[in-house]
Amino acid sequence: MIALSSAVAFATQVAFALLMLRLFSPQEVGEFSVISQIGFFWMTLALAQSQLGLLANQHQPAHIAAQHAWRASVLRGVGLLPIAALAVWFSQLALWPALLWALLLAFCQMDWMLAQSFTLRAGTAWQQAAVRVLPPVTAAATALTAVLVGASLDWNGPTLLLSALLGYVVGAAWLVPAFCVREDSQPAHKDDTQASIHTRPSDPRSATLRMTHTLVDALLATAIIVVWQRLYGAEETGWMSALLRVLGFLPAVVHMAWAQVALAKGAQTENRITAMASLWWLGLGAFACVMLLGLSCATALDQDWLDLKWHGVWPYIAPLVLWQGSACLSAAFSHRPFQTQSASAYSRACIALSGVQAVVLFAPIGLTLPLDAEQHIATFASVSSLGLVGLTVWMARLR
Repeated sequence: MIALSSAVAFATQVAFALLMLRLFSPQEVGEFSVISQIGFFWMTLALAQSQLGLLANQHQPAHIAAQHAWRASVLRGVGLLPIAALAVWFSQLALWPALLWALLLAFCQMDWMLAQSFTLRAGTAWQQAAVRVLPPVTAAATALTAVLVGASLDWNGPTLLLSALLGYVVGAAWLVPAFCVREDSQPAHKDDTQASIHTRPSDPRSATLRMTHTLVDALLATAIIVVWQRLYGAEETGWMSALLRVLGFLPAVVHMAWAQVALAKGAQTENRITAMASLWWLGLGAFACVMLLGLSCATALDQDWLDLKWHGVWPYIAPLVLWQGSACLSAAFSHRPFQTQSASAYSRACIALSGVQAVVLFAPIGLTLPLDAEQHIATFASVSSLGLVGLTVWMARLR
């Protein structure tokens, strides 16, 4: 059920991304991508991977864990307001209302992420499916309706931002049941045996390491969009970010439909060799799906199914397919460090990889290297792919 719902959610989000390509200009998509990415950065940093802790630390009742994670995330989110404002200023967008949109997107998306983890532990199969499917369906339906209605009403408002926000609001609503049970009404949770403590997935990382890992990931994800906006303009950013949005859904689906579910289920009982083979097939299958999506985008451009103004996407197809395909491999194994008490080493490895990626990303600015957008994305994607494959091999060898 989780895999099917994640696939439906993925298909809907791809449709939403294709809708952007068909009905909106690169300028509009570029500005939306910058604001939504800043909101994503804000949300990611505020969460500090609390959604993973909610799944991995199963010694705590789900309602209590969700309430604690939400309160801590909100406090962090409020404290991050100046950093988000700085990101908006650096992107050269108008501070108002871009910062307000980023705030709304960040906090509603944060609630949705926590809701997905909460329903994995405390919800029914149908609830687990609905929390994944309904938000992207709502966003896509709202965007399409706004375009169709707006054509007759001469509507020029922020359609993409409104659609995304409404989808996140629907997702955030699934966190409400976590607050319907008081903390003091939960029974005490006792460990069954000492052995179960060692076989149960856990997140033993310090708060500092979790925050550092989250900060580095969020900064890099946001920097990609912001740097592209600053170096190459909104149109190039629209070409790159729209395709990245389409291809980037696959690693996210693998993580949600496999890694998070594996953590929620608890200890691993399957034969290790069989389990590793399954993970490799899962990652390679997802990589093949990314390649198929890239081929579909190339076909759409070649057959002129998209407006000529989108032909600037061509140079981005191969590098982004390689990068996001490698991310699928990594996502398939991303639960392994938590099952093998290696979460701290995993965070340090991810931080190191992000540092290398940042050097390549900022090289044209800091080192004034004469790279155009095509050369820049090819170099960045190649370095990122090598690092992700190396990380995957390391996770596969964990015992």
